[in-house]
Amino acid sequence: MANARGSRLSADDWITAGYDILAEDGVKGLKLEPLCARAGATKGSFYWHFTDMAAYRTALVEAWGELRDEDRSHFAGLRELPPRERLSRMMEALVDARHWRLERAMREWARTDDAVAAGVRASDARVVDAVRQAFVDDGFDPDDADVRANATFAAGIGFLHLSGARPSRAAAARRERFLDIMLTH
Repeated sequence: MANARGSRLSADDWITAGYDILAEDGVKGLKLEPLCARAGATKGSFYWHFTDMAAYRTALVEAWGELRDEDRSHFAGLRELPPRERLSRMMEALVDARHWRLERAMREWARTDDAVAAGVRASDARVVDAVRQAFVDDGFDPDDADVRANATFAAGIGFLHLSGARPSRAAAARRERFLDIMLTH
């Protein structure tokens, strides 16, 4: 099937359209008619790629987990940086302008869907592990590093939910001040 631009849609195009809807309207807006309108395609095109809306939602969750993992895959490359800088970049990634609305929408969806919640928890665990390691590398014992990692991650989620329509310099300054506090020995 072709969209309004005359090109064939891929499953990834449908996923992107779903992310746009999730980010703007939340999971309640994720229905077939608005999705087709967003994609500029027909229901037939949708059903060419997905057996039903449940399969589509599963594909959205899986693709989001992969997207988060790709975004955070650079964490391994950050291990060469000093812990303070590493933590700053990790927090930046969490509230990156490119994903902040989608991140919030997925977390809201996770509150009502066990499969989404499991995907969010698994991805979050990988992030907390990387944050914990930064605190260990800064000289905190494993127990203190664990407490600080979980507090930093929770604060990062809070920063995400408190951010406005676009990340601001003031919000970035608050995150940096928070890290100063968390890294105080």
